[in-house]
Amino acid sequence: MTLPWYKDGLKFKCTGCGKCCSGPSGAVWVDDEDILRLARKLNLAPEDFVRRHVRRIGERLALKEVQRGKNFDCVFLEGKLCGVYEARPVQCRVFPWWPQNLESQEAWDDEGKRCEGINHPDAPVIALNEIEAALK
Repeated sequence: MTLPWYKDGLKFKCTGCGKCCSGPSGAVWVDDEDILRLARKLNLAPEDFVRRHVRRIGERLALKEVQRGKNFDCVFLEGKLCGVYEARPVQCRVFPWWPQNLESQEAWDDEGKRCEGINHPDAPVIALNEIEAALK
């Protein structure tokens, strides 16, 4: 078995900048488990949560966004913080360990231009086994 290019781990530390929740495009995909967890957090029935906070894109469901200037922020972004952090969708929980960010050193460094926590000087090295656990 060939080890990935990041076999020695990667430096990452969330700085709470909120940039991963804001941008010109993108979608936060949600599944049934995400919807139930978020609805419970907000004391809403799942149907009410979907009606208020979810949109359909093709065959998939995503959180709604709020346009602020050129950016489209997650509906739950409050300043720079996530208003539903404890219940956030799986997609958010595993960032930055997304397959497209781990394709190559170049892809990782490119995402680091947007996310200041990637390769942050004070960041710990996250071990390969932790990264791979997030990919499952």
